[in-house]
Amino acid sequence: MKILFWLPQADASTWLHGLARALPGAELREWQPGDNAAADYAVVWRPPRELLSARPGLRAIFNLGAGVDAILALEREQPGTLPRDALLVRLEDSGMADQMCEYVQHAVLRYLRRFDDYALAQARGEWHVLAPHPRETFTVGVLGLGVLGAQVARSVAALGVPVRGFSRSARHLDGIATWSGPLHGEQFYAFLDGVKLLVNLLPATPDTENILDARVFARLERGAYVVNVARGTHLAEQDLLDALADGTLAAATLDVFREEPLPPDHLFWRETRITITPHSSALTLRDEAISQIADKIEALARGETVSGVVHIERGY
Repeated sequence: MKILFWLPQADASTWLHGLARALPGAELREWQPGDNAAADYAVVWRPPRELLSARPGLRAIFNLGAGVDAILALEREQPGTLPRDALLVRLEDSGMADQMCEYVQHAVLRYLRRFDDYALAQARGEWHVLAPHPRETFTVGVLGLGVLGAQVARSVAALGVPVRGFSRSARHLDGIATWSGPLHGEQFYAFLDGVKLLVNLLPATPDTENILDARVFARLERGAYVVNVARGTHLAEQDLLDALADGTLAAATLDVFREEPLPPDHLFWRETRITITPHSSALTLRDEAISQIADKIEALARGETVSGVVHIERGY
């Protein structure tokens, strides 16, 4: 079997050695411009269009992350970029869920106990005790209940705060109230009403762009918090700044941005109520990812089905 590999701005040798150990006998090569030779599988992150196009024998494309928006954008811009019969397979967890749960739990506790306000008070040289938010009314809403979203919702519920979730299709999570339906539909707004902290874990698709906008912020409890750990395209940036300025929102934690790295002159850097992290909420763990991908390649080679296959038309 022949496997193409592409991971920009990284040392590919460690990944290739790991894949070689997990798939003895496979012919592995790092893709280079002009390489149009046959391949059975591709293991990639943000690949260039020419890596994927004109490869009719490609059986599956394995994405080195949970989000496949970059690959799907290539297909939307130029239909036919993806080989017609190739599966697109995303990573499932591979160590990311625990990291994401820790990140969101930290944000919830930080705002619940008002550590963000204490940091601002420290910067002003002020000493005074602040009452924490009542735990029983600090409702956390998780927008998107996929593999990561469901685990995040459960981990936040373990903190003892009310948790609710929203997804396109109906999901059941023990102890967590769930809503489902179209975005900006009746159930969507019912889910948002009264939420004190909104966590976004939606997939990035054309219809979820700018979903975190003024309409959504206005539905939350006044003085709410927003945590975006999905994609920067989900956030209407000026709407966020306006909501912070007028008190609709109290603060936000952002791990993803439209342009990464975030430009030095971006207004977010100067807004003290925005916490910025460099797309680090859930990093792909190499050994776990290699093991998962190798297992799925071997299953496909045996003619079996695998999980994590993306529905191209839905975008997730």
